[in-house]
Amino acid sequence: MFHSFDELLDAARARGPVSVAVAAAHDPDVIEALKRAHELHLAEGILVGKGSEIRALAREGGFELSDSQIVNEPDPAAATRQAIALVREGRAGLLMKGKIATASMIRAVLDKDAGLRTSRQLSQVAVFRVPGFDRLMLLTDAAINIAPTLAQKAELCRNAIEVAQAIGIEKPNIAALCALEFVNPEMPATVDAAALCAMNRRGQLPGCYIEGPIALDAALSKFAAERKGIASPVVENTDIFLAPDIEAANILYRAIVYFAKAESGGIVLGARVPMVLLSRAETPETKVRSIAIGILTAAR
Repeated sequence: MFHSFDELLDAARARGPVSVAVAAAHDPDVIEALKRAHELHLAEGILVGKGSEIRALAREGGFELSDSQIVNEPDPAAATRQAIALVREGRAGLLMKGKIATASMIRAVLDKDAGLRTSRQLSQVAVFRVPGFDRLMLLTDAAINIAPTLAQKAELCRNAIEVAQAIGIEKPNIAALCALEFVNPEMPATVDAAALCAMNRRGQLPGCYIEGPIALDAALSKFAAERKGIASPVVENTDIFLAPDIEAANILYRAIVYFAKAESGGIVLGARVPMVLLSRAETPETKVRSIAIGILTAAR
């Protein structure tokens, strides 16, 4: 198990630099992230986008790019298709989003003929480290699935387990978050959480331990759990937080980053290769950590 992102980056760097295809790469934070990934011997980019802007941004940042690393395609949709083609041809092991909307990127990835579609559910898995916690934790899904069904939540768990195992957590504890710890038919998330627990106990969701429905305070605090009469391995030892929907996950993720000042990174799983599809508001450091997570997950 990695206790910090420094340890995670070291492990990813030991895998050797990978090639990252970037769609609509004419974005200053993307260029800066790739520069840092290059300096860490973590990754080399193939940047598809407005060639003149890519070169100008690279020069401003002191980042030397060869002609073979730049594919001039000003149209973002066409640039995305070309970046996906690089992955399909085996010339890149990761796919990264530049100056294009996530929804547009996802549509291209899911194209039946020219995309990177598989039979798996796409979902985002965020990895974070909060000051005061001596370990990495995961959250899903703050970016892709708006109101996941029970079957989709099971797939979200499977994807998150894969990332957890890639960063050294062999049997992660999952908290299926809800507003309370009782099944209430008027709150569908509690019904789903209880069903996920039953699936886990019966071997339908192996490789983890799931608890739910459970509120966030009970998962994080032994005091809260004891007062609520909850005894579970996930108490103060949760590895993966499964949110009931995208709004809860997104708000929790932003609170972790902005209120708790956490370090973070994240990838999207379910396509042929891991994808770095972060918000443009994320820092270059977050993008570099995401590339590292993608490298370890792909290697796993």
